[in-house]
Amino acid sequence: MSKTTTATNSTMSAELSPVESAKRKAAYRAVAEHFRSDMRFVGIGSGSTIVYGVEAIKDHLQKNPPPANHMNWFVPTGWNSRKVIESAGLNPIAFDSLPGDSVMDVCFDGADEVDEELNCIKGGGACLFQEKLVACRSKKFVCIADYRKNQKRLLTQWPSIPIEVAPIAHASVLKELKAIGSTDPKLREQTVAKAGPIQTDQSFYIIDAPFPKLLTTLDAKNGMDGSGKNGQWDITTLAERIKQMSGVLEVGLFHGMNGYEAQAAGLPGGQKPVAVYFGMEDGEVLKRDVRDVAELIK
Repeated sequence: MSKTTTATNSTMSAELSPVESAKRKAAYRAVAEHFRSDMRFVGIGSGSTIVYGVEAIKDHLQKNPPPANHMNWFVPTGWNSRKVIESAGLNPIAFDSLPGDSVMDVCFDGADEVDEELNCIKGGGACLFQEKLVACRSKKFVCIADYRKNQKRLLTQWPSIPIEVAPIAHASVLKELKAIGSTDPKLREQTVAKAGPIQTDQSFYIIDAPFPKLLTTLDAKNGMDGSGKNGQWDITTLAERIKQMSGVLEVGLFHGMNGYEAQAAGLPGGQKPVAVYFGMEDGEVLKRDVRDVAELIK
């Protein structure tokens, strides 16, 4: 774990709110440590934090141009992230247009909450399916967040797990979620109620399912039961249980192998970040990575 003070573009940062300034500083450090101008394919996530990640990449390329005849391609996780890429003058490429044997060198994305083992809740912006696709085809997923997202356990401040479901199945999934202990799962609606449910880029619905705080690998190692008994779940068991429900496309829990572990196992990538950069209230950036997790659970 490391903390640094970032002075990048301090004048502009001073004009932002404390939270936005924290996001921006985290983004600049994450890009500085994980992006290179000679990378071919780079994943770009969704949400407000990634706007600063794209800004940092653009600045990096202006100061460190790519090699002659080299093209950088940026893979969006949804319609909004594609627009952010295009607005920065960078080159987007759709996930399903990638050459069949290619993987992304890195993907940068945010999170709604991150626990001390770097498990994440994602999907507040309704892009969780494509975000997971991109993460699992990237050599490493690097997460950018602000201090509010840094928690010891998932579902501490963030209230629920986003779940992407087929419209025809949403009622049955809601019923099944209640049966396994979700206190009050709800279909996510548009801000204007009469506009109906929010739809993802896949034209699916989002269900937000509250559960008690989720147990980690360390909790299981210490003998705590995460099987769902008495409504207490560990992250992996709950994610797998929800994914088994008919009509569920994806679950907004990013867990399991990180990119380094996945590559060692012969897989393209993993859904868990190798590092998370938290912009802090005091202007510093807190980095937590796989080495911190290994030290925690050894």
